[in-house]
Amino acid sequence: MKKFILAMVVALGWQQAAMAGFAEGATAYNNKNYAVALKEIRPLAQAGNADAEHLLGLMYYMGRGVPQDYKIALEWHRKAALKGKADAQYVVGAMYYTGNAVIQDHKQAVGWFRKAAEQGHPQAQQVLGLMYRYHMGGVPQDNVIAYMLWNLAAANGSANAAEQRGQVARSMTQEQIEEGQALSAAWKPNTPLPQKSRTGGG
Repeated sequence: MKKFILAMVVALGWQQAAMAGFAEGATAYNNKNYAVALKEIRPLAQAGNADAEHLLGLMYYMGRGVPQDYKIALEWHRKAALKGKADAQYVVGAMYYTGNAVIQDHKQAVGWFRKAAEQGHPQAQQVLGLMYRYHMGGVPQDNVIAYMLWNLAAANGSANAAEQRGQVARSMTQEQIEEGQALSAAWKPNTPLPQKSRTGGG
């Protein structure tokens, strides 16, 4: 029992140290002190910390403190994305969407955007809404689902989503708008998003 308790204390101590190290690294990054950020973040990323993996991926993506390298950026973001980090899922989706460091694949993009959107990530909701609006990546053309996603993203502060919601509403019936409102009111973060609506199929 003592060994188990000691192991738990050691693990918790490492976790607290890791979070302290991450906080220092993130602060250094925000202050544009990329050398310090890299020193703090890289060991944590190599140890499997999803926040650090995502931040190290951003550093490679932007070429901050390291040579810009989209392939390495994708590797680090994918590691964090597979652990459920919504920001990283969004970046992986964006890289598939644009074909940055990978072969462009809108279906892969939809999958990653959906994972992030289902956690309440506003940018992922906004882009997924575009894919429903314009029938991309294998999703059906569905203005109601697009409206719902933009409604959610707008509630989380996305000005683009609010604008796009206003535009699509002009081409929707009152029944479709009401369904979009009802779907967004009923949805809860960390639950599946609907993949099609009753009234909005194009």
